[in-house]
Amino acid sequence: MKAVMESDAPRLSAFEKECIETFVRAAAVLAVPRSIGEIYGLLFASAEPLPMDAIVHRLAISKGSASQGLRWLRDVGAIRSEYVPGDRRDHFVAETELRRLAAGFLREQVRPHLESGANLLTRLDSAAAEADAPRFAAGRVKKLRRWHRFGGQVLPLLLRVAEKF
Repeated sequence: MKAVMESDAPRLSAFEKECIETFVRAAAVLAVPRSIGEIYGLLFASAEPLPMDAIVHRLAISKGSASQGLRWLRDVGAIRSEYVPGDRRDHFVAETELRRLAAGFLREQVRPHLESGANLLTRLDSAAAEADAPRFAAGRVKKLRRWHRFGGQVLPLLLRVAEKF
């Protein structure tokens, strides 16, 4: 496949470039791939729904990267599909309600880590018993259990706040 030359890629407006840069920085803060920030930034700046092939072309990214990024953004509720009459392709628009964005991120990214934490803590208990300093290690595991319990108590509150925001 031929690499997209800079002259082949359509020009992005100053507004589109700034939106993309804003969300690339946000993606870095959230530790998600740059392409996710680029895709969301382009959709955020677009007045019209965009199909995946337009996103690929405008951002000069691979179809695989676009597909994965769109799937991730859809899973967290940051984008949605919108019907475009006469066009069978999926078209995407950015979700711009902060409460939906925050709730989706908490539900899809934070909650699974908290849920898997119980298994990790059980494994840490076993490893702490065999550590060079088992009392110290057990104390650290106890602290992690408190953090985990706190996260489990705070997450439902954060979800309720995000959904009412």
